[in-house]
Amino acid sequence: MKALKITYWITTGLVVLGMLFSFYNYFFNPALKDAYVHVGFPDWFRVELGIAKLLGALALGIPIIPARIKEWAYAGFFINFFSAFLSHYMIGDPVSNQITPLVLLLLLVVSYVTFHKVIIKK
Repeated sequence: MKALKITYWITTGLVVLGMLFSFYNYFFNPALKDAYVHVGFPDWFRVELGIAKLLGALALGIPIIPARIKEWAYAGFFINFFSAFLSHYMIGDPVSNQITPLVLLLLLVVSYVTFHKVIIKK
């Protein structure tokens, strides 16, 4: 059980750190504006997604947040990571741009499974 709890906190922590880093870049890195244009998304979507990433990271990272809210954060991040992979794949970006969302998706799935085994105890 202790190994599962450690796995949960490591994978969740990596996802949270990744999303906080992403939030910071979305608002303070001008290259991200160009990246959104490259993918074909409007600039308002970058702002909306940045705010959602911050809220989702807080939901997953703060232990007292109810499990129901965490479930929504997991769902949102799953959609985000899969969509990011698909977007980069469909426009023909290099594989290096496609790997990061898949790695985050894998970490998220491990976090979610261990969340249910350790925290929810189903």
